[in-house]
This record gives sequence, structure tokens and C-alpha cells, in this order.
Amino acid sequence: MNKQEKLALVESALEDFYGNQQFASSLREAVLYSIHAGGKRIRPYLLLEVLDSLQVPITQEHAQVAAALEMIHTGSLIHDDLPAMDNDDFRRGRLTNHKVYGEALAILAGDALFLDPYALIAQANLPSQTKVDLISNLSLASGSMGMVAGQVLDMEGEGQQLSLEELQTIHANKTGKLLAFPFQAAGIIAGLDENLQRQLKTVGELIGLAFQVRDDVLDVTASFEEIGKTPQKDLQAEKSTYPALLGLDQAIAFCNQTLDQANAKLEEISQVVSFDKEPIVKIVESLRING
Repeated sequence: MNKQEKLALVESALEDFYGNQQFASSLREAVLYSIHAGGKRIRPYLLLEVLDSLQVPITQEHAQVAAALEMIHTGSLIHDDLPAMDNDDFRRGRLTNHKVYGEALAILAGDALFLDPYALIAQANLPSQTKVDLISNLSLASGSMGMVAGQVLDMEGEGQQLSLEELQTIHANKTGKLLAFPFQAAGIIAGLDENLQRQLKTVGELIGLAFQVRDDVLDVTASFEEIGKTPQKDLQAEKSTYPALLGLDQAIAFCNQTLDQANAKLEEISQVVSFDKEPIVKIVESLRING
């Protein structure tokens, strides 16, 4: 199954969940506006690709778990763009949700995308314990011990000179945990032991860190057309970023070094379990800057 086929399964899972919803049609429209905004779908794709690398045949149930993850990520983008947060007019190359539907409906669309995923996983035809583990870990990655906490720390850090350790703590939660979840979830679905699940999760955490450093670099070097959102927003908000803290060249080097660590961990895993690391390495390499 190639990338397009995997992502088509995810799109199908999203459409099946919202397609026949009859209540609050304006809410459905706002939700689907952001879901259909596109993006790379890197989180759901990673989940299905890691399963494939573990030689687990991809099913619609796996696509439902991947879709649930994408729903939470999309909801976070809606809220992140609100005037009370990053106050951005564009996301993925078009107007942000609140610019089209107003702040109140955008907030509620984000709320729906935070809550609906758990129903989607619960409905999946997977073993009960697998679903419990997936729901538990997705909640921990998303809520007050993960992404939401990271967003709070990020806002509190505006206008301050943070240390590298403080910056990494923010992004380990704000960005890293939702990028680590696909690896952890694949381990859960594949029935791997806890040690291998932790090793896979570490790969995701390293990719999440590199992803954030790369995002910070692009914020100061890329155009609107390249990133699909307003550039230099972090600079205007006086946020601590990796280029601001390390300098642009060192931030790029740090990103690439982190990706090297992810590749090394993938090699370790491939030595102890049947795991085709090459497709994941290809994704890792796609994040490399000037590489």
C-alpha cells in the first residue's frame, strides 16, 4: 500500500465519521472546512507507515485511529490561530477557521475535534484493551500532560529569554507528544512489549523535536507560499525560538543532529524486531534542512 492509498483510508475514515451527521450543520461545515484544508497529514501517515514497517497489514480500523489523531491536531490548529492565542489570519494557505466562521463557532469546532476522536477509536473494531491503551495515551499526549500544557508554557514564555532546556520542555509537549503518539500507537496495535513501545516512542519524540526546530527555522526563512501561514509570527510575538537562542546556523545543525539520533534509534529497533526502517528513514530525511 503506497502513501496515497494510506492517506485515502484516513480521508475515508474522516468522511465516514462526519459525512452523515445531521445535527448542527454549521458545526459540521466548520469542522470539515479545517479538515479539508489539507496539510501533509504527517501524523496519521506516520502511524500507518510504522505499522506497515512492522509488517502489520493496514486495515480501516487502523485508519480510524490515524484519523482520530489528525482530528486532534486539526482542532489544535483552529484554537492556535484564535486572536487570544497566535492571532493568525491564514493556515495551510487559506483563511483560518475563525476568519470564516467567527470566533465562537471556531472554538466549538475545535472542541468537537478534541472530543470526537475518542468516539472514533472506541467504535473501531480492535481489541478492547488495545482501544483503552490508545485512548489513554492519546489523551495524555493531547491534554494537560501534553499538547495543551505545552501551549500554556509557550504563551507564558513570550517576551522571556528561555534556556534551551526550557524551550525543549515546551516543545516536547506542544509538538513532540502528538508526533510521538503515532510510533507508540503502532507499537500498541502491533502488540510489542513495553520496552519496544518506549523505543518507538523515543523515535517519535526526536522527530517531534526536529520538526519544531525546523518550523522555527522556516518561520524566519520561508515565504507565505512555502509555509502556508504568516511568516515571522514568532518574532512578532517575542517568542523564544531555536534560531533566536542558538543562531540560525546552529539551529539548523541542531535539527539535523536530532534527525541523526532518530535514525540511529531506528537502526537499534530494526536489530531486535522485524522492522523495515527505510520508509521511516525516508520521512526523517524529508525533514532535514539543507540536506
